Amino acid sequence: MNIDMPYGARCIIEELNKHGFEAYIVGGCVRDCLLGKIPNDWDITTDAKPEQMKEIFRRTVDTGIQHGTVTVLIYPPGSDKLETYEVTTYRVDGVYEDHRRPKDVTFTSHLEEDLKRRDFTINAMAYNDEAGIVDIFGGMDDLDNGIIRCVGIADERFDEDALRILRAVRFAAQLDFDICKDTENAISTHAKYLKDISAERIQVELTKLITSNHPERLVDAYKLGLTSIILPELDKMLETKQNNPYHKFDVGMHTIEAMKNVPATKILRYAVLLHDSGKPDCKTTDKKGIDHFYNHPEKSSQIARMVLRRLKLDNYTIEAVCRLVQYHDYGMGSNMSPKTFRNFLAKLGRENFSDFIAVRKADIAGQSGYNSDKSLAQVRRLEELYEKAMEEEQAIYISDLKIGGKELIELGLKPGKEIGYILNKLLDEVIDEPSANEKEYLIKRAKELIANSKKE
Repeated sequence: MNIDMPYGARCIIEELNKHGFEAYIVGGCVRDCLLGKIPNDWDITTDAKPEQMKEIFRRTVDTGIQHGTVTVLIYPPGSDKLETYEVTTYRVDGVYEDHRRPKDVTFTSHLEEDLKRRDFTINAMAYNDEAGIVDIFGGMDDLDNGIIRCVGIADERFDEDALRILRAVRFAAQLDFDICKDTENAISTHAKYLKDISAERIQVELTKLITSNHPERLVDAYKLGLTSIILPELDKMLETKQNNPYHKFDVGMHTIEAMKNVPATKILRYAVLLHDSGKPDCKTTDKKGIDHFYNHPEKSSQIARMVLRRLKLDNYTIEAVCRLVQYHDYGMGSNMSPKTFRNFLAKLGRENFSDFIAVRKADIAGQSGYNSDKSLAQVRRLEELYEKAMEEEQAIYISDLKIGGKELIELGLKPGKEIGYILNKLLDEVIDEPSANEKEYLIKRAKELIANSKKE
């Protein structure tokens, strides 16, 4: 089988060959090509040492030179867009002391030694046009059979690098593959070492898992003992029953079902993952044996903030997720008035409304079906109110007002807190009555508010 490599990768391999060295594309790019996917990265492995690569190529960056990696920069013909390729010397890893990185590495001239140190068979294949696919450990068979299998002895691979434990489940989710039994057994045995992995690296793998086409594979992570270490909140949800006509699943499985019904963006998947995280702490049972979860959105928002900070998510994602979690139940069970809706939209943020609706619909999809027609009708009511607000350009923010700080300064106010106070008072009135957002009226009201403040 031939793989159609990009110009830069082919150029690097040919240039290394010209100088008497071996070179192959390797790892994930080979796997993706065999699956008919377009790789995100094209990694290259060679028997050339880093200093030899630096002599051969004019533009290089010492990305990880102590581990044999040099980034080669290539400008394809007729293009002004720079392409980068990581080129790494064949190596044998030394002793792993922290379940994450080898103490040292030894360069080797044998491709097999380099492939032997890799995590899974499907990631341990190499290719160049002359040799074709180099598949020493059965990666192509495992691709054909949909299997995640460690290279060599699974216990050794996970003892070397505990992050591989989570990567196994992540690949299973992304590719919809099964994890072979011996690899699964080794995962359970070594799961405890995930505590040695940085939160940032855990977060990268978890994010890829939950934004895959199969977020339900989180249940595999639970059964294998991974979430008890990286996401114990999910364990509590999966162990919390919901005896309630609106639900047919426990809290955790409701969450998983809802995740399958929301677009695979980071913000939406984390929002749905954590939207009911407060339920275990809020659960009460009435005299009829019906479970209730009063005030769980607020508690879930607090837990979501704690979890996302622990995972080192960026502030923008944290704020967006927590906002959606806090308001995910808002407006249900009542026929919301336009005035109430505008106040809600001001709190939620106009730009977050479509995400809010996506979360609401996913939440309903993960329920029992009891009164679902009514629930969906309530969602449609919110959508109609939003459409009307947008069509009529109803004011939600201070910036939507027909006057601003400039006009208040012209009325004699000095720049400062009082301007903000007056504008917020005007916004409150306009949210109550959209037709009040007229410049003439707002100036009149501003004068009255200024006069009243002077009397006080």
